[in-house]
Amino acid sequence: MERCGCGERDVGSVRGYIHSVETMGTVDNGGIRFVLFMQGCAMRCAFCQNPDTWLRRGREVIVARVMREILDYRPFFEASGGGVTVSGGEPLLQHRFVRALFEECGRCGIHRALDTAGYCKYGDFASVLDSTDLLLFSVKAVDEEKHVRLTGVKNDVILANLRLAASRHMDIVVRYVLIPTINDSRQDLHDIAGLVASLPGRARADILPYNRMGIVKWKQLGLDCALEGVPEPTADDLARARRVFHEHSVNLRTD
Repeated sequence: MERCGCGERDVGSVRGYIHSVETMGTVDNGGIRFVLFMQGCAMRCAFCQNPDTWLRRGREVIVARVMREILDYRPFFEASGGGVTVSGGEPLLQHRFVRALFEECGRCGIHRALDTAGYCKYGDFASVLDSTDLLLFSVKAVDEEKHVRLTGVKNDVILANLRLAASRHMDIVVRYVLIPTINDSRQDLHDIAGLVASLPGRARADILPYNRMGIVKWKQLGLDCALEGVPEPTADDLARARRVFHEHSVNLRTD
């Protein structure tokens, strides 16, 4: 491993379970990114593109080994303004691994983005924030009943974790997957835009169009997809959603 102090402490032996790695990702915070997909998720989102990440199994790794892979790409990070993104599944079900990895990345001057839905214990979430440079926080729905129908769980812990992060004035992007007929009503849009507008600090929003690519994986796993007949949003649908966010003076992510 290249010398920068990484992996030389006990933290390097912290173990985790991963689903997969994308070594040249380009969608999170710009630049070239090393994207690590963690295994395991306690939510059952009806629009999940990776239901194969739900179960807590996968390839076992240690932080030091992952850091050796990451450091091979550091010249690309430096040239492009990229870094490391940890996603899932829900990465914070393995918060000790994520924290240890991010601490090592920080010591090596590598930008760290955490892609989470925030459905985890309050303390587990808080323990990773100090080592996170960018928080990509996915909110499925603000209305609790609708959230339960979409994900199988309530969203009180999720919203509390989002407000905790915002209280620290972190760099936050609140992500919202726009699903026609499901969470795209005018009330839904005002709820999510109002939530982002109420957060202190530098919170922005990112409206992501629902896509049907994940349905193939559902079928391969023998699962029934509740959204199989739901269409993808049109350009007009996305424009309508953006207008509502602008009404609330919410900055939309453009990078």
